[in-house]
Amino acid sequence: MAWHGDTLVGFDLETTGTDPLEARIVTASIVEVDGGGRVGQRRDWLADPGVPIPEEASEIHGISNERAAAEGRPAREVADEIARTLAAYWEDGIPVVAYNASFDLTLLAAELRRHGLPSLEERLGGTAIGPVVDPYTIDRAVDRYRRGKRTLGAVCGEYGVVLEAAHEAAADALAAVRVAVAIAERHPQVAALDPAELHERQIGWYRAWAENFQDFLRRKGDAEAVVDSTWPLREAVAAAV
Repeated sequence: MAWHGDTLVGFDLETTGTDPLEARIVTASIVEVDGGGRVGQRRDWLADPGVPIPEEASEIHGISNERAAAEGRPAREVADEIARTLAAYWEDGIPVVAYNASFDLTLLAAELRRHGLPSLEERLGGTAIGPVVDPYTIDRAVDRYRRGKRTLGAVCGEYGVVLEAAHEAAADALAAVRVAVAIAERHPQVAALDPAELHERQIGWYRAWAENFQDFLRRKGDAEAVVDSTWPLREAVAAAV
């Protein structure tokens, strides 16, 4: 059976900011979806990030400092449980789907390091993480010249996927899975790859995008622009953990 017709696991974080090396987890969700598109096991987390949540971040995901402090669990416990859950799926060979995976996985890896917890790789016996399916990276590769935004909401619209509550972790995680399946159904060359092959292709696709974007920024006048080309973990975290 093709990967998109089998069990997939959606993963999403809502955070305190946009820098994955510095931002902290506020909410998280891992949603299991079977080959028929039915939602199975789901896990949700609300963390007390240990730092103030900027107002602009709260406006996006709806979690205030007061709620995080009153209802959130310690960030260390949350990061550990998320990592343990993801590692268990990978050990079973189940792909984890994350939209813009390099952000969420790099941020999680940074949190693990911050709290002195085992890295994702260590939880997998020292092997690389994966398979990961990133609809953001795949869509940019297979439909490179399509105009318009590549936000999750915009790409859901392109592929006819309903996004029920943008920037709510469970809704975004589920939408990521459904977009991944829709991309595979539209692009047979993606559907034909097994999960390990798809993971490897995304490494190359992401690198090509990053190098092109870096060249673009430098041509536009930012001579020192550097775009990290590593996927699904940013190099700074992968080297440090």
